[in-house]
Amino acid sequence: MSSMDAKKVSEAIGSLSGAMSVLEGGIKTEISRKRIQESTPLENRDESSEAVNRVAASIIEASEMVKQSGGPAVSLEESEDGFIIRLPANMLFKQGSAVIENDDSILFLKRIAMIIQEFPNTIEVSVRGHTDNVPPSAASIFRDNWELSSARGISVLKLLVDNGVDTTRIHAAGFGEFKPIASNATEEGREKNRRVDIHFMSMKQSDESKIKSLLDASGAK
Repeated sequence: MSSMDAKKVSEAIGSLSGAMSVLEGGIKTEISRKRIQESTPLENRDESSEAVNRVAASIIEASEMVKQSGGPAVSLEESEDGFIIRLPANMLFKQGSAVIENDDSILFLKRIAMIIQEFPNTIEVSVRGHTDNVPPSAASIFRDNWELSSARGISVLKLLVDNGVDTTRIHAAGFGEFKPIASNATEEGREKNRRVDIHFMSMKQSDESKIKSLLDASGAK
């Protein structure tokens, strides 16, 4: 969200910051049920606060599901203009595919769709597909990683839209291998780079007063 620094994020989202360990500088740490149990619940039980708490619970469940397969965890990270839910590709897709088939992943995205609808309409959602630097196989229907990453972003977008997210506040994009978050020199790094990011942001400076109201409702100082 516009003009949020890491400290404001931690204050504004209360129990979510405790559960997700959003620290100064946007550092992320491992999620666990213990963290959310030890976090302080939000005192203001308005719709926005409830939505934030459900984001935390849903991401924790999804992260534990992915851990069982040995892949990177689902994470929440601060960005300059908002925050990002980062989903590993192996949680959503089979290798080289852009079709979401995992029932648990579909349920998770349906929950996120419901939560998006509870945030102010000023908050827009950008679904961004990313790959590693290994091109699709010769047998793939995708000619390159641009097409694969775009198709994956669109698949997530369509599922969110099919479950109620307003089409005027969401878009999708594909970045191929050109926005890595880890080194492509190792399989572990490539696995982290294969992801779909759901980016929540405010695009207009004039929205800052509305976002401030959301922060105030969440107990920000």
